[in-house]
Amino acid sequence: MTEVQTASMVKPWEGLEGRDRHAACMIAAQAGDRSAFDVLVAELSPLVWHVARSGGLDRTSAEDVVQTVWLALVRHINRLSEPRALAGWLITTTRREASRVQQRGSGQVELSSEITEQLPTTDPSPEHEVLRGERDRQLWAAFHQLTQRCQELLRLTVLAGRAEYRAVAEALHMPHGSIGPTRGRCLNTLRTLYHGDSGS
Repeated sequence: MTEVQTASMVKPWEGLEGRDRHAACMIAAQAGDRSAFDVLVAELSPLVWHVARSGGLDRTSAEDVVQTVWLALVRHINRLSEPRALAGWLITTTRREASRVQQRGSGQVELSSEITEQLPTTDPSPEHEVLRGERDRQLWAAFHQLTQRCQELLRLTVLAGRAEYRAVAEALHMPHGSIGPTRGRCLNTLRTLYHGDSGS
């Protein structure tokens, strides 16, 4: 009896990772399990947040987009026929909502640490904060010289993290195995453009 009770308390997503875990949570959430939905919100909100911010929104606008996207999922939760495609759906929905909100005005996007780390700085420590704005301006100018494909790929992979490569591949309609190599080439191109703009 105790063993049966214990088994019934085990959540179907426990022990799973990545898309398998989120798909199991999605199926349970569609069946009315609130705790499953809470897991999705906790684990995928960083992805939604970063996609919203990468679109150029300020913090307040990005927070509104994140809330809107999760409310949209609640409203349409039973319409998502492929639970394993959830992350891709979130990315696409967030991009669309962020684009809509951005029409009211855009904020300044903070540079991610991964992109800035690709560009070693020799700035003296006391002056670093003063010079950072100029460095960021040059980096964004170089970023906008990249192809649209590279810009989108870097936004999603740098901000969403390596764990979501498969979702990024779905969102961009690219083979999963090509994300890493393409990302590396885009970063190399960005580095070259940046140093060219910097005159170094």
